[in-house]
Amino acid sequence: MNSSGLPDFLLARFTESHALLRLQALLLTLLYLVAALENAAVALLTLLDRRLRTPMYFFLRHLALLDLGLISTTIPKAAVNALTLSDSISFLGCAFQLFLVILLDGCEVGLLTAMSYDRYVAICRPLHYEVLMSRGTCLRLLAGSWLGGGAVGVLYSAGTFSLSFCGSRTVHQFFCDVPALLKLTCARERTAISVGVAVGVCYGFSCFLCILISYARIFAAVLQVPAGQKRARAYSTCLPHLAVVVAFFLTGSAAYLKPVSDQPSLLDLLLSMFYSVVPPTLNPVIYCLRNKDIQAALGRVVWHAQGCARWRSL
Repeated sequence: MNSSGLPDFLLARFTESHALLRLQALLLTLLYLVAALENAAVALLTLLDRRLRTPMYFFLRHLALLDLGLISTTIPKAAVNALTLSDSISFLGCAFQLFLVILLDGCEVGLLTAMSYDRYVAICRPLHYEVLMSRGTCLRLLAGSWLGGGAVGVLYSAGTFSLSFCGSRTVHQFFCDVPALLKLTCARERTAISVGVAVGVCYGFSCFLCILISYARIFAAVLQVPAGQKRARAYSTCLPHLAVVVAFFLTGSAAYLKPVSDQPSLLDLLLSMFYSVVPPTLNPVIYCLRNKDIQAALGRVVWHAQGCARWRSL
């Protein structure tokens, strides 16, 4: 019981071995540092380099910030618990963590949809790109993704924590998430969370449908272009985004549609890791591995840093 009088929850411990728990804490910390550095680097490069002030990099910067926020919401708490051999999370801490996870995931769905629209306009309507993807349009698309994520986050978290919890307080997950928390409720009336789930499913499906329509039109337009440099460039800008979309929706669907077991298993751990850790870690790699603009910006930063170091050494 915490100082607020609300009962604590216990996050699942996937092993009882102290040595393995410390190894888990080390691995989670390394994953967090890698993902945080990757996303922070992308955000800073797209912010500081004037050549990366286009709408595509505007959305990419905010995607990196969302991924940074997502991993910061889940991994540090799990790593600290594994290191200190403590499983507890306060009632309010669990509610806030759930809200942030759903909020950031919902925002990312909207942002991925905005990015697909940006690619559609760039390839299918290039002569109108400056008008259709003005700064005002980008800001409205960003605000829409935050409003959509915020609405889903409020509905999910309010619906979940409006229910009565009874029996075990162990959340069979390494962070507070809706499916695992619903296993702990004893309320038969679940209207609030049912409404939240319905809104979330409609929101996610409508965004996914918009992405599919955008890419159907993109590939239809690209196939009409003679094979060559222009087609290769179109694929190089679209395929990374499509890979991120597929990874995000597949891992999220697997985590939410899979029935939650009464005891945590290795499969549950792997699904939750893929859902909350792998996409934020891989997104910067997928986007930047073959992106010449990002590579050039990184090269300029490294060259400038080396130049400053040499100047100071004189």
